[in-house]
Amino acid sequence: MNDKNTEIEVAEKQAVDTTSGETTWEGTFFTPTVDIYSNDSAITLLADMPGVAPDDLDIDLRKGVLTLLGKVRELPVGHRPLQQEYEMGGYRRRFELSDDIDAEKIEATMKDGVLHLLLPKAEKAMPRKIEVKIG
Repeated sequence: MNDKNTEIEVAEKQAVDTTSGETTWEGTFFTPTVDIYSNDSAITLLADMPGVAPDDLDIDLRKGVLTLLGKVRELPVGHRPLQQEYEMGGYRRRFELSDDIDAEKIEATMKDGVLHLLLPKAEKAMPRKIEVKIG
């Protein structure tokens, strides 16, 4: 639904596609929305993962594939939802990284449901100034 007077477009949560690839994860998983920025020295990735505690977040890098897996904890025993407008489930997303990223220096922080990944560029990928010699 897109109204001309609406200033904010609401994006529905998208379930992770399980029709191809690995499907061994139990439960419901959604694709977190991300913003990705770049400068000369690094790429910054911000992933929205509301309801995921830092202890329930797994970031894995294997063979150039960065996998984000965030688990949302279930309601405590004895609690039942009275109204539920937000579909519950974990988050899972994968990114293929090029050799331009220095995998040993990747940093991750989590605050207020937003995962912040700093992906430093390798020395070979950074721009450099070439001196022009006279003569």
